[in-house]
Amino acid sequence: ASKSKRSEDLPEVLSPPAPRNTPSYHGVGGCVNDIRVNCVRVNCINRAVYQYHVSFKPDVDSRNMRFLLLNQHRDVIGNTKAFDGTILYLPKKLDRHEVKLHSTRLTDNTEVLLHIKLTKALDPSSTQLIPFYNTVLKRCMKILEMCPVGRNYYDPSSPKTLEKLQLVLWPGYVTSIKKFEDGLMLNIDISHKVLRKDTAKHVMVEAYKKSPNFYRETCLKELVGAIVLTRYNNKNYRIDDIAWNMTPSSTFTTSKGDMITFVEYYRVQYKIEIQDLKQPLLVHRPKKETQREFKRKDGEDHLICLVPELCFLTGLSDKLRNDFRAMRELRDNTSFEPTKRNACLEEFLIRVNSNDNARQELLRWGLELDIQTCSTTARTLPSERVMVGNKQVFLCGPEADFGREVMRSPVITPVHIGNWLLVFVRRDSNKAEHFFEKMVECTRKLGIQLEKPRFLQLNDDRTTSYKDAISTSLNSNTQLVVCIFPSSRDDRYNAIKKLCCVDVPVPSQVIISRTLPDDPKIGKFRSVTMKIALQINCKLGGELWAVDIPLKGLMVCGIDVYHDPSRKAKSVAAFVASTNKLMSTWFSKAIIQKPHQEMIDGLKICFVDSLKKYYELNHALPERVVIFRDGVGDGQLKVVAEHEVVQLQSCFEMFSKIKGSDYNPMLSMVVVSKRINTKFFSCGRSGLSNPSPGSVLDHTATRPNWPDYFLVSQHVRQGTVSPTHYIVVSGHHHLKPDHMQRLSYKLTHMYYNWPGTVRVPAPCQYAHKLAYLVGQSLGHQPSPQLCNKLFYL
Repeated sequence: ASKSKRSEDLPEVLSPPAPRNTPSYHGVGGCVNDIRVNCVRVNCINRAVYQYHVSFKPDVDSRNMRFLLLNQHRDVIGNTKAFDGTILYLPKKLDRHEVKLHSTRLTDNTEVLLHIKLTKALDPSSTQLIPFYNTVLKRCMKILEMCPVGRNYYDPSSPKTLEKLQLVLWPGYVTSIKKFEDGLMLNIDISHKVLRKDTAKHVMVEAYKKSPNFYRETCLKELVGAIVLTRYNNKNYRIDDIAWNMTPSSTFTTSKGDMITFVEYYRVQYKIEIQDLKQPLLVHRPKKETQREFKRKDGEDHLICLVPELCFLTGLSDKLRNDFRAMRELRDNTSFEPTKRNACLEEFLIRVNSNDNARQELLRWGLELDIQTCSTTARTLPSERVMVGNKQVFLCGPEADFGREVMRSPVITPVHIGNWLLVFVRRDSNKAEHFFEKMVECTRKLGIQLEKPRFLQLNDDRTTSYKDAISTSLNSNTQLVVCIFPSSRDDRYNAIKKLCCVDVPVPSQVIISRTLPDDPKIGKFRSVTMKIALQINCKLGGELWAVDIPLKGLMVCGIDVYHDPSRKAKSVAAFVASTNKLMSTWFSKAIIQKPHQEMIDGLKICFVDSLKKYYELNHALPERVVIFRDGVGDGQLKVVAEHEVVQLQSCFEMFSKIKGSDYNPMLSMVVVSKRINTKFFSCGRSGLSNPSPGSVLDHTATRPNWPDYFLVSQHVRQGTVSPTHYIVVSGHHHLKPDHMQRLSYKLTHMYYNWPGTVRVPAPCQYAHKLAYLVGQSLGHQPSPQLCNKLFYL
């Protein structure tokens, strides 16, 4: 058969887009509605992108020199290229498959032969080209005079000042060109950079005013770990240390080898006059990759020293975070409704397409952006029926909030609370009495029998006073310890939780005094007490409500990992598994990871213990297991699919003796991601709005090579709702897409700390709470005696 002319022109047939490795994972259940997604179609108008191999004779080791030698032939290769030192990508095909060019190395006038050979013609939408397309997009951002801060781009020419908060907001965008199920698209969302008006120097001055004797300690506590922005170059730096022995008058060596003071450097380079010549300098240690590059040059660590008065703090101070009014004002200025958000995105697209230079930059690679966000359809799953005690059932409303119904109904399984301690300081004695009275009223409504506690009044609020009172009063029959703290203090909270979760295992409840109003007749006192009563029933092993999950022999699990922010402590992995048909009782276990230890080693132990507990309570092993795995980045998906799943499946072998035959249940692993930029909006007559709880998007903006879907499970009253991304990395064939999506949505109703839906399935949220408690407060594995209770709520 004769080849087509197109094939004869190339050494290979044009490389098509990679085929989808999995069948489409599309459901059909629910009501279909029109939506807009914050993705923009990227049209590829070129026939192909051409890949060439470039060799040099004699060899040239320096990558920079290779660039210089290649750039001597712009008349042949053109101005548009992507070159990494060996592989060259061009948007146009050269006249011949092989080209030989002669360049002159200017350092020694040696002639170098460049051999450029065509190796492949890539489809313009190939994933291999996406990094280049994102680089082109970054160039467009710079053409639009937007500044890179971290991975995002912001517009410093349109700042918004919040005078009361002493903050400045830079509007910006999170952008990324990716390959989606529906082709090449730009995922774009709005972002805001929060800058404080105060500099690092201001923090240091305030620290000295408050406590001169502890000036250095306070500065280190406030600044180390903080991210600062230097406006002279719009760069972010993480502060790693303070160089007390250096000032702006100190000298350093420039890249040219000259010695210069910081004062002179900023005067010459940026025309900035430093005012305070005695301030110590801040130290930033570059990342390992950058560090290695500098070590090759001089053999020493490379440090970047910064002048405090030129470093503007970013983010929010703890004082602002705890200020409700301040946070509300900030939210009002950064949280956009769907119609406004979509309008801002389309304004950006118009800005790119109307700028000749930006548009031309894209066209060089044959790219064009649509002028509006992508239109498609989503489905809304039916509302769930919630079951409570006495076989009562009610239908969830359109906001998926059933708090009113739960607080008026008996729980499924009440726990008789007959022996418990109530610990408080003298000034909270009245609140303690009122709290018990309200507890009696609330528990009666919930069908829980509550006896009078043993009141322990303390003379002071020292941590040791609480610990001693609890330790001496506990006995083998004590079911619960409730502490009323006069104020919020991490050290006291951690000590009590460690005592009750590790040393002397007993469920515990901590209440901050200010959450209980002084007047018990105020409605808030009753609502707070009702939530505490529900929480206590869970901690003692009771069940509150359930939804109908018709799958037989099902066990669902949740995994999450806590990483210490300081990066010094060990990581904590938490594993939570259901132990009954209603998914209302749970087995929980946490493991503390040693450095360099494989995470899967601990997870296998947890999984085996979960299966044992399931068998103990049900006298049968589960026929189907669905694991929802949180805390996994994009780069780890293959590791989870190809390594973790195989290791977990190996746990089934040890249960074959119990079953009497090979035990091989259907195992599905679903990665749950909250930190995503994809959003979608419902289209209506009055404009765009947030999609209803239960909305599913399983096409168009999904991955081309993974079975995945987006699910909105919550209702938000302000701003734009964020969906959760579910990626079925293994066992997608065990459940139909409709069943997996419906199961995910049902489980978002089963988190007992909130009578409504949460953003992730309940086992994930439970695992998150457990991992956080162990990592943040306990530092040790909780006692096995508590594993059947939700003691960490």
